[in-house]
Amino acid sequence: MKLIKQSLSLLLSFCLLLATAQEGFAAQDDQPGAPPPVQAAKQTPEQLQQLVAPIALYPDALVAQILAASTYPDQIVEADRWLQQNPNLKGEELGKEVDKQPWDPSVKALVEFPSVLGNMDKNLSWTSSLGDAYVNQQQDVMNAVQVMRDRAEKAGNLKNTSQEKVSTQGQTIVIEPANPEVVYVPEYDPWLVYGAPIGVWPGWYSYPGLFIGGPGIAFGFGFGVGFFGGFGWGWHHWGSDWHHHDVVFNHNTYISHSRVFVNRNNFNRAGGFHGANGFHGGGARGLAGGQHGFATPHAQAGTHSGAFSGFNHGGVSRGFSARGQSSFGGGFHGGGGFHGGGGGHGGGGHR
Repeated sequence: MKLIKQSLSLLLSFCLLLATAQEGFAAQDDQPGAPPPVQAAKQTPEQLQQLVAPIALYPDALVAQILAASTYPDQIVEADRWLQQNPNLKGEELGKEVDKQPWDPSVKALVEFPSVLGNMDKNLSWTSSLGDAYVNQQQDVMNAVQVMRDRAEKAGNLKNTSQEKVSTQGQTIVIEPANPEVVYVPEYDPWLVYGAPIGVWPGWYSYPGLFIGGPGIAFGFGFGVGFFGGFGWGWHHWGSDWHHHDVVFNHNTYISHSRVFVNRNNFNRAGGFHGANGFHGGGARGLAGGQHGFATPHAQAGTHSGAFSGFNHGGVSRGFSARGQSSFGGGFHGGGGFHGGGGGHGGGGHR
């Protein structure tokens, strides 16, 4: 009897083992050889045109700084708060203190333009969307800027002035400061200046000193950029290469090492999370201090005047977009505050 019980036990164990093995093989057969690629939710040309409308008429170098810095929305928030907490810093002293900060060079450069920095902080949902689009659709974003400039020119709202020089090189419209040492940020309604009205970006806050009612363009105070000329991240180190459709920093293609957005193109190819242009790069703070390691050699062909893409652990870009102005923008940018209209954000006098 004992022998029979042992035999039955062994038989039952064998049957259970065989059944488990068969289930495992069946599960393997059901699995595809490779996971299906992740489909990137690309924005349409019309959506991208709406996205770049608030900045498309800015000088080329400023467009480059904004696109680069938009891949670091967390640092945009930090820099704007820091600037508000240090209102007495001006000129070269301000530049020296900014140079000490662990921010990306593009974010440091935007401190020269506090109203632009404040606008990106206040409209953080838009800033995050712009950064995500630049990470994943860089050429499309640059094309959208040119499309909007062409529309503004045909509407009679983009022309040479005493503040900025507008020139056409082939099919490319280039915008530069009339005086290379003084930069004027054009003030306009981004939903009216391009001729046919454009749908307003959801939740858009019209920042004081950057927007005017009506279809035209105006200019306030100029921003003197000479004070920051001695720093490697200053105005003259940036430009837009319209031929290669990218941002240029120190005559090289600038590569962002931000971890705020997922580069879906590289994710699709490699089946995992990768930084822009194939980098697995570390956190933004660890890389922001050094500027020379960011750039890759850049061909000089094409149109330059006067220069990013990123990475994160999924969902963070949506978090920035969802929080937008309610979490980060409230209470800091009243009309009469540091970034308010009039002289609060002025250039030469402010510096």
